[in-house]
Amino acid sequence: MKEAYLYEKLEHERVRCILCSHKCLIKDGAKGICGVRENRGGKLVSLVYGKVIAQHIDPIEKKPLFHFLPGSRSYSIATVGCNFKCSFCQNADISQMPNDQDQIWGEDVTPLEIVEEVLSSRSATIAYTYTEPTIYYELALDTARLAVTKGVKNIFVSNGYMTEECLTDIYPDLHGANIDLKSFEDKFYKEQCGAKLGPVLKSLETMKNMGIWLEVTTLLIPGLNDSAEELKGLAGFLADLDPDIPWHISRFHPTYRLTNIPPTPPEIIHRAKDIGYEAGLKYVYSGNIPGDKGEKTYCHECGELLIDRFGFNVRKNRLVNGRCPDCQAVIPGVWA
Repeated sequence: MKEAYLYEKLEHERVRCILCSHKCLIKDGAKGICGVRENRGGKLVSLVYGKVIAQHIDPIEKKPLFHFLPGSRSYSIATVGCNFKCSFCQNADISQMPNDQDQIWGEDVTPLEIVEEVLSSRSATIAYTYTEPTIYYELALDTARLAVTKGVKNIFVSNGYMTEECLTDIYPDLHGANIDLKSFEDKFYKEQCGAKLGPVLKSLETMKNMGIWLEVTTLLIPGLNDSAEELKGLAGFLADLDPDIPWHISRFHPTYRLTNIPPTPPEIIHRAKDIGYEAGLKYVYSGNIPGDKGEKTYCHECGELLIDRFGFNVRKNRLVNGRCPDCQAVIPGVWA
């Protein structure tokens, strides 16, 4: 247990958490929406500091990050808890454990032990992922700051609901992020996630302005967030922010509390890809369709194949110092 970062003490032993955009007002003895930050006598504490529920060595493509050290290993960790309540969460058994089961599980691990494991596994990055890294921010920040002293980069796989104060606090030790932009409709965020769209858009803008490498994922759910009108709005927002942002469009599979909707037809993913390119994005990828052409990276200038992927595996990488070997175009990303 550790005193939380980024909160304000108020009168009557209440506290205001300013870590995420819910900005929970928490009375003594209560917890925030995430279920893992508790007010104890006017002091906000993290209930998951060092309690790691998942530790895996993943290909960085699984995050997914396609323009950040492709083919490298990413040491991936998580604690239980989340500040969203997504009806379609694929990791609900751990993300919703504090609220669904009123339990907090995890193996006691220190930031130093995490970094030592990263180095022994020869991973290039630490990915704070699987649940929402914002809610275990204290562990993430302490680990990230230690990691950079050892030459390891840090990436968040996040719902993007952190505050600007949070991003400013971790800067410059956060090097990359994949943000779930789950919809371009506030109604979807409220009904399916228990959140709002606006703060996510703000986080994307803030990260881009900070120079954090940014990729975006949208899980397309038939009938909920896959209309052409909505996708045009979402793709247009990303293209206006920066056409170099890779957009990953993933296929939905029924899970958790959303089991009455069938998997997304591949043709819907392909239609969304076309919309992304028409909006001006240079790199649009299909997800959860192994073997699809949309997994591969092609040069935005000459169209030649640069990175050949199958699933999460890189079969060939033709980039030379971040450039296309055929036309010498600079390909946006973090390559070294």
